[in-house]
Amino acid sequence: MEDIQMVELDTKILEGMGSYCLRSKKKSIGYINKNKWLNDRFEEGLRYVQLIEDKKQVGFIEYTEAEFSSRVVHADNYLVIHCLWVSENGKGYGTKLINKCLQDARKLSKLGVVVVTNPETSWTPSKDIFIKNNFNLVDRAPFNFELLVYQFENNTPLPYFPSNWDERVEKFHNLTIIRSFQCPYVEIATENIITGANKLGVEVKIIDLKNREELMEISPTPYGIFSVIYKEQLITFHRLTVHSVIKRLKELI
Repeated sequence: MEDIQMVELDTKILEGMGSYCLRSKKKSIGYINKNKWLNDRFEEGLRYVQLIEDKKQVGFIEYTEAEFSSRVVHADNYLVIHCLWVSENGKGYGTKLINKCLQDARKLSKLGVVVVTNPETSWTPSKDIFIKNNFNLVDRAPFNFELLVYQFENNTPLPYFPSNWDERVEKFHNLTIIRSFQCPYVEIATENIITGANKLGVEVKIIDLKNREELMEISPTPYGIFSVIYKEQLITFHRLTVHSVIKRLKELI
C-alpha cells in the first residue's frame, strides 16, 4: 500500500530536507538563495508543503497571504499560490496539494485562493489542474498571463491585475534585470542574460526587489520575480539560453 504524507516545512525541517527545485544542485547559488528566501518568508506565514510517497518527494506547493506574495496581483484577503509541481500527472498529487491550500485558506478566514498561470513557460503552474479543481479565470494581462481564482462565496470582491503594464516597461531603456529569489532558477537565468549581453558589449543593470511595495510598483509582469527589459521592451520573464539572449538583443540594437 502506498504511503503518502504531506510535510509542511519550517526552518528546522528545511535544513534537513531542503527545498524541492534544484535539489540536485544543493551547493548552487540559486538553491542557497531560495532556502534563505524561504527562511525569511516563514516568518510571514508562507507555507511550503512537500508531498512524500514511499519516502520519495513527488511534489510540492508554495503559497502565502496576498500582502506577502511574489505575484503582482491585487488580492486582499486571499491566499496566493506561487508554485505547484508534481513528478507525475494522473495520480492526484496536484489535487491533494491544492486541497491543502484551500483548507488553510478557510482556516485563515480568507475569501479564497488565487494563482497566476501562463502557457508560455513551465515557471508558472499549469492552468489545467486548477480548472479541474474549480478555479475560474477572472483576469488577463499581456504576454499571456492569466489570473485564476477559487472563491468561497460568490458575492465577495474578485482579485485583479494592475492595468498599467505598458507604463512599467517604458520606464526602462537600458538592459535591466528585475528579480527576486523566490525561484532558484533566477540565478541561472540572470547568468545567461549577463553572458549574452557581455558578448555584445551591452551593460546590464540588476534590480533586486526589496519588498512587495517595490514589486507592485515596478514589475512589468504579474509573475514578478524575473523580468528583463531593454529599450522599453520586455525581453523575457523566464530563463533563456545564451544564444536566445544574443538573438533577442541583436533584434533591438
